[in-house]
Amino acid sequence: MTAAIETARLTPVPTMSVFERYLTVWVFLCIVVGIALGQFVPDVFQAIGRMEIAQVNLPVGILIWVMIIPMLLKVDFSALGQVKQHWRGIGVTLFINWAVKPFSMALLAWIFIRHVFAQWLPAEQLDSYVAGLILLAAAPCTAMVFVWSRLTGGDPVFTLSQVALNDTIMVFAFAPIVGLLLGLSAISVPWDTLLVSVALYIVVPVIIAQLWRKALLRKGQAAFDQALERIGPLSIAALLLTLVLLFAFQGQAILQQPLVIAMLAVPILIQVFFNSGLAYWLNRRAGEKHNIACPSALIGASNFFELAVAAAISLFGFESGAALATVVGVLIEVPVMLLVVRIVNQSKGWYEASASVSQR
Repeated sequence: MTAAIETARLTPVPTMSVFERYLTVWVFLCIVVGIALGQFVPDVFQAIGRMEIAQVNLPVGILIWVMIIPMLLKVDFSALGQVKQHWRGIGVTLFINWAVKPFSMALLAWIFIRHVFAQWLPAEQLDSYVAGLILLAAAPCTAMVFVWSRLTGGDPVFTLSQVALNDTIMVFAFAPIVGLLLGLSAISVPWDTLLVSVALYIVVPVIIAQLWRKALLRKGQAAFDQALERIGPLSIAALLLTLVLLFAFQGQAILQQPLVIAMLAVPILIQVFFNSGLAYWLNRRAGEKHNIACPSALIGASNFFELAVAAAISLFGFESGAALATVVGVLIEVPVMLLVVRIVNQSKGWYEASASVSQR
């Protein structure tokens, strides 16, 4: 039995913690607290905003590492050896995540931000909103997909292998895809900052997480599981604190135009249902089993929003529309994904009724 299969079977069944289940509530509270603090003690947050080295904000950089590294600890890159077991499902996953999702979001952003909602949005932030949506779509989900997969009875080895493959590709493809789509959207590409962001928030955290993972696993699976349980709340706490900082800077703009968040949510919602539906249907057409189609569809619908937030802040700043757009993704992630989970669960009979579905 391979190491990847053994890990998948030994790892405890992922469940949604209180923080994860009510993430939308916590994000909403962060909006309120952040806006209030930004109005009452603006000097404090201006001082935090000035704490930079080479355009990297130090407090936020630390918080983002605390967010991202625990997520990457769950990824077992030895699972890459299992991708051939369900090559059709993997093929669908890669097609959706890298050939459809970023480009469909760029199109939706162009339609809704530059045209449909343009007259109600601040003109100076239109490009920034588009950039934030592109950043959100260019980062495939790393951690929460394990939860979504479990809630749909997804194959744990397939879920593990597709996450490992996506994360490997992300190291090399995130910057080129973001740069290409920003360029196509007529947005200036700060390549030096983009490459620094990839190194700081993808490459270095992956290395740290994998070294830490190996050290923990040498102590046994139980020690590894206990470590994940202990540091999980720290990751969520770091995310929420980052959001408080972000909304402290965004507060004035949101108070002036409170419907901005709702308008930014529209293209995100459409791309979630479009990508998950397309991946689900393609897996059915390809003859994959339901427990493969579910995690394949769900990873195509959800995002590695911690990375998106980090990249948006690094590239465009706290007060940018890009940072706000990525946070809207965080705001709606849990309720929307739970709805997608419900849809794929309730459609299992329809899915398996197809004569083309393999009975292996």
